[in-house]
Amino acid sequence: MQQKESLDGLGSTNLVLFEAFQLDLTGGGLFRLDQAGIATPVSISSRALDLLGLLVERQGQLVSKESIMGAVWPGTVVEEGNLTVHVSALRRILDENREEGSCIQTVPGRGYRFTAPVTRVQRAARPDSSPSSGNGIGGTIVEKAKLQGPVPLGEISSTPGPIGEARHSYRLRIAAAIIGTLCLVVLTVALTRWHSPWFGEARPESRLSIIVLPFANLSDDREQQYFADGITEDLTTDLSHIAPIFVISPRTAFGYRDNPADAKQIGHELRVHYVVEGSVRRSSSEVRVDAKLIDAESGALLWAERFDRDAGDFFTLQDEMTSRIAVALNLELLAAAATRPVEHPDVLDYILRGRAVYLRVPIRDGHAAAISLFERALALDPGCVEAQSRLAMALTARVLDEVSESAETDIARARELILQALAASPRDPLAHYAKGLLLRAQHRYEDAVPEYEAAIALNRNWASAYADLGWSKFLVGSIEQGKSLMERAADLSPRDPQIGNWDSRIGLVYLAQSHIDEAIRWLEKARIAAPELPWVHLRLASVYGLKGETERAAVELAEARRTDHHGHDLSISRVKGGFWPLTKIDALLETTYYTGLRKAGVPAEQPSPVGVVRHVESRVD
Repeated sequence: MQQKESLDGLGSTNLVLFEAFQLDLTGGGLFRLDQAGIATPVSISSRALDLLGLLVERQGQLVSKESIMGAVWPGTVVEEGNLTVHVSALRRILDENREEGSCIQTVPGRGYRFTAPVTRVQRAARPDSSPSSGNGIGGTIVEKAKLQGPVPLGEISSTPGPIGEARHSYRLRIAAAIIGTLCLVVLTVALTRWHSPWFGEARPESRLSIIVLPFANLSDDREQQYFADGITEDLTTDLSHIAPIFVISPRTAFGYRDNPADAKQIGHELRVHYVVEGSVRRSSSEVRVDAKLIDAESGALLWAERFDRDAGDFFTLQDEMTSRIAVALNLELLAAAATRPVEHPDVLDYILRGRAVYLRVPIRDGHAAAISLFERALALDPGCVEAQSRLAMALTARVLDEVSESAETDIARARELILQALAASPRDPLAHYAKGLLLRAQHRYEDAVPEYEAAIALNRNWASAYADLGWSKFLVGSIEQGKSLMERAADLSPRDPQIGNWDSRIGLVYLAQSHIDEAIRWLEKARIAAPELPWVHLRLASVYGLKGETERAAVELAEARRTDHHGHDLSISRVKGGFWPLTKIDALLETTYYTGLRKAGVPAEQPSPVGVVRHVESRVD
């Protein structure tokens, strides 16, 4: 009879320290400690966390594979490949800065041994700097706590690799795409069902909950089930980092593998609103992942997507696919996850509505409506960090889009709100993002860079933050870094409502580098995605002017004038004004962008220029 190792009752000392990590054995998660002792949550699947807890609890002892399988996958028959995958995932995290060997020692044919020294710490409560990561050992519902404590910005890398190096792999980006699209679908459904009552017993904390059912393995090779299980677990972990939703734990979800049920039954049994299900099919050279979002109340299919990738390195592939699914949901799931509206809207209802405005209304017309809704949220809860941050973002966006009646007043109000938000929650990613937007509006692009970096360090699946960081990098002369970051955003969230704006920025970077054909490719994509943006047409006019295609340049120039509310005053000096004095890229733009505009027929000056054609376009997500 197979012996099972219990993960319960590990002793009263539930907090342990080893090397640069802190582990809460009661389900609080794994944290990385910096030199100042500040704990940052580490993203890790619940199975890997269970495995780590068992190995750490038996530090220095050989733990057999049979014992591990019985403890981590109780009552479930799984392939040994699952264990190998999770050991590899742990080693990638724990051994990152180790000079010698791994802290998880393999004993061939027998099992594993945790070799790092472990210190047990008694504590009465979790310190503020060590919030729950939402992927605990024993929980059935995962919930992300807001991070507290200062962010050591000097330790945040400004390059694309270190910012998300542990996540910047093949699996990450596919999961990202699914999450962004799912979020938009969920948001739309939430809006259309604004007055729909909660079915079943009420949830006081949130009106949106979700379960990720085990992804089916449709491959001929049944040994690859662990790949599908990895997608399921990692996607659940990524979703658990999005407040304020409830995510049902993988252990509960895997119980439906052998006892299948339809979405409506699952919704009734678990009281969840949404169900994610999918399948994985792998051939010798390709992996295909299908994912679906289902309304658990009606059983309606809300969204479905298919992702194809070359197989390559199998573990890296799994990592990227999970990431793209996760980021795709993460884009708008915060809004959709807000408590379902009631007769008397609460703070989250107003925040949800304010966010929805930017998805339904042209951005120039949406600022006033969004600001009004965020003001209502703040009136109900003056200390709400999200309401403060989102109102600051909307005020700043109104300035950037030149529709503010008093730019100085809006900037001053936004600044005060951001100071309040950061004072209350120094590690809140939304507050840092809002500050980055404000600094951009003040043309302080170098100062904006660390704010976007802080937002990414705290929420590394944030495509918009990657895009804005990349744009700021480009504007201060880090052209290749900027382009790479913006392309990463577009890759992570290819159906993002901001994708047209992002593609346009990337096109301008290629234009500045004189890669004309590549610039046209990106700008044409931008024109299809966002034909209402005047700067898209202006940049296309420039590239076609450089190519000598005067007729096409004239058409795009006419569209730029039509879509820009100051289009009748279009001139080179106006366009330059939109970039401010950026000496590091002036020379590049002069020989490419501005030259192309002149060839397209844009005059040097207008008698009475009004405003500028903004190239620091604001988009609020």
